Amino acid sequence: MEPATQSQKAQSICELAPIIPVLIVETVEQAEPLARALVAGGLPALEVTLRTEAALDVIAAMSRVEGGVVGAGTLLTPDDVKRAVDAGAQFGVSPGSSDKLLAACEDEGLALLPGAASATEAMRLLEAGYFIQKFFPAEAAGGAPFLKSLSSPLPQISFCPTGGVSPENATDYLSLPNVICAGGSWVAPKDKVKSGDWDAIEALARNAAKLPR
Repeated sequence: MEPATQSQKAQSICELAPIIPVLIVETVEQAEPLARALVAGGLPALEVTLRTEAALDVIAAMSRVEGGVVGAGTLLTPDDVKRAVDAGAQFGVSPGSSDKLLAACEDEGLALLPGAASATEAMRLLEAGYFIQKFFPAEAAGGAPFLKSLSSPLPQISFCPTGGVSPENATDYLSLPNVICAGGSWVAPKDKVKSGDWDAIEALARNAAKLPR
């Protein structure tokens, strides 16, 4: 899949809701009820980070939830990409980018949100055809003021800021002309996932889905 086509697909996924939940899921038993709660709350695009042993099984389980669009986060290597696609991931997210990672996603036809944290990184990705990018780590890399400063010289790029985005600052990002959505982990707090408080998670998702952009 060509990078521009990948970005078009990524754009359609990012447009589904203002927030993409960033999920660290410890057990596969949590996968389906968590996905159902988030989708019911209005957040259909789900990023499952490859940071637990259960992550690939979680992607497979969540992919069975009606209305969900499940992606794999923390893609670092071509092997990560292959395993994520085999598990059913419909999109990928990476904290940065490398030539090998980009080539693997293109070969597998996986829509990718490649990470950038500087103007140079963003320009290199744009040159390669990626006009939808992840801005990571958002708060540590300069936050909403930094992204705003990129909007004039690089209006062709839309970002999904992730890393430190919270209910308190989400609107600062979402109000920017070059932000398409944001990634957030607060909609699935570790304690509520562990206790199986799916109603509370659905309520958090519902509030996040109402954020203006």
